[in-house]
Amino acid sequence: MLKSSQSMSEPAHGALPRHVAIIMDGNGRWAAKRHLPRVAGHRQGVETVRIIVRAAGELGIEYLTLYGFSSENWKRPPEEVSDLMGLLRFFIRRDLAELHQNGVQVRVIGERDHLEADIVALIDEAETLTRDNRKLRLMIAFNYGGQSEITSAMRRIAREVQLGRIDPEAITPETVAAHLDTAGVPDPDLIIRTSGEMRLSNFLLWQSAYSELVFADALWPDFTPDALRAAIDEYRRRNRRFGAVDPDDATRGEG
Repeated sequence: MLKSSQSMSEPAHGALPRHVAIIMDGNGRWAAKRHLPRVAGHRQGVETVRIIVRAAGELGIEYLTLYGFSSENWKRPPEEVSDLMGLLRFFIRRDLAELHQNGVQVRVIGERDHLEADIVALIDEAETLTRDNRKLRLMIAFNYGGQSEITSAMRRIAREVQLGRIDPEAITPETVAAHLDTAGVPDPDLIIRTSGEMRLSNFLLWQSAYSELVFADALWPDFTPDALRAAIDEYRRRNRRFGAVDPDDATRGEG
């Protein structure tokens, strides 16, 4: 768990993460603590999205992925699902021009089959308008689930095998990655989850194989640029081995 005191412990010397992914958790609890309806927490969460996207750009992060709506969220009460859909509409309509002006490329990953036509049209508009922007690549995982993504990738690969375009013996992890929703995007270096919960919740399951995980106590509406910087500092203090042995550990006989 990342505590505020941890950011003061030892200096952060490592490189910035290229790709930061965030599981935005705690909107409902934020609202409940204030005796407000859950939608109030989601609305405040959208304001936090605006703040954190700006902060990520200012910090020099290249890729930012936000978990906005999981494929399991359809199980929530219909009025809450409707509110979440309305907030996506609101975010794109209100913020698209500013995102484009600030050089942010918008990409939405996840299934679009169950989304209403006007939402799909807004997503297409956002992706088309910002396609050539390079200052920050913002991916929003909406109606997304990691297991579903991998399953869909397997279906696409199976079809390619049936058509004789892919030799089954030639399938590699790179083949799978090229058929995921995130094709062309580097795997996340750092995954942050807010609200104190410590699980991935079906988020970027393939891509997170070697991601560093930071769990922040703050509920998402209370997550600040300082909290983002603290998580990044924690990441920069870590030694990423990617399954190999650190040279210093090897000389000390550690594994």
